[in-house]
Amino acid sequence: MEDTLKDFWATRPRRPRRGRKVAGVAAAIGERYRIDPVIARVGFVVAAVFGGAGVVLYLLGWLFFPEEGDETSPAESLLGKGRSSTSQHVTIGLCIALIPAFSWFIDNDATTYIGIAVVAGMLFLLHRNRSHLGTVPTARPEQTTESSESHQVFGATAARQTADEPAQPTGPPAWDPLGAAPFAWDLPEPSPAAPEQRLPVRRERRSKAGVITLAVVVLAAGVAAAIGPSDAGWFNLRHVVGLLLAVLGLGMVFSSFTRGGRGLIGLALPLAGVGIALTVFFPQGIRADGIGEINAKPTTLEQVQAEYRRNIGSLDVDLTALPATGSVTTEVHADVGSVVVRVPEDADVAVRCSAGVGTVTCLGATMDGTSPNVDKTDFGADGEGGLKIDLVAGVNGPGDVEVRRG
Repeated sequence: MEDTLKDFWATRPRRPRRGRKVAGVAAAIGERYRIDPVIARVGFVVAAVFGGAGVVLYLLGWLFFPEEGDETSPAESLLGKGRSSTSQHVTIGLCIALIPAFSWFIDNDATTYIGIAVVAGMLFLLHRNRSHLGTVPTARPEQTTESSESHQVFGATAARQTADEPAQPTGPPAWDPLGAAPFAWDLPEPSPAAPEQRLPVRRERRSKAGVITLAVVVLAAGVAAAIGPSDAGWFNLRHVVGLLLAVLGLGMVFSSFTRGGRGLIGLALPLAGVGIALTVFFPQGIRADGIGEINAKPTTLEQVQAEYRRNIGSLDVDLTALPATGSVTTEVHADVGSVVVRVPEDADVAVRCSAGVGTVTCLGATMDGTSPNVDKTDFGADGEGGLKIDLVAGVNGPGDVEVRRG
């Protein structure tokens, strides 16, 4: 392991000047180990989203990977160990940017450390197994200057030529039949140019990893559909999307070693967007009747449903017509939309209001912004006694929640 780390540092990737998006860290890794740089970029983005490790690793690569044509990396150049085209102001700015990046990294949970360990382990395995495939960076050749030794060689050569001068030719050579340049007759006869050898064009075989991965994705989707995902069961639509993304991820990792499967990214990105939307905005799943409005006004306790829910829409539940005694418990939820609940003036109400993004107005208490949450118990104008209502009203995603009397 120690030898691998030393070899990695000695032949670490060099950031190219062309074909890069930001600083060329991902492009350098792709060129060094002959993998698709898009895979490296996706890895940095995923590690940045989940825990922030990707930001720290990218900044470290920017600081310690030399740029193409430079003698040393920006960090080493800042310490006076060579020349780098990255200015010292930019290098100092990168060092300062590492401070909040490390703070964010340290303050997160254990998933951050797992992420950086996984990325470092994958880079270690890449170098151990594929370091011979890509372009190995080499030191720039040192420029030679004239020295006393060259003068000595020149002097010795001149002296030798003076001591043993060849006989001057008496006739013109073949390359000067007219004798127009007698001063150059002592030059050797030109040799015929060697015929240029054309190397056979080697066509790289197209990798079938992408096609195989796509076939496995279709097969996995078919198996998931046969199982029959349901909102109430352990295997729902979010699990199906996660399964397909896992297959695509493994396929992209395998394809990166065969330089193929780039088209899988176009399928993975929208599928990841669907998975995020299902997790954030629709945590309870998508119902068959999940889109639309609900307008309910029960007049008896038995008519009050245990739950009123829509995935997308507006819900208006009026409880003001309920009898003055008894107790009732209900929940009013929307994933995206608005929720309005009216309760009687004299009812004893224990209510919990929440929203993902929006405004919550709960019996006179108001909060807005991201994840507003209000818990309140109110006995009404007549004090404690009478109808008791235990209410939960909320919107999982963007929307407004209002609970009021009357």
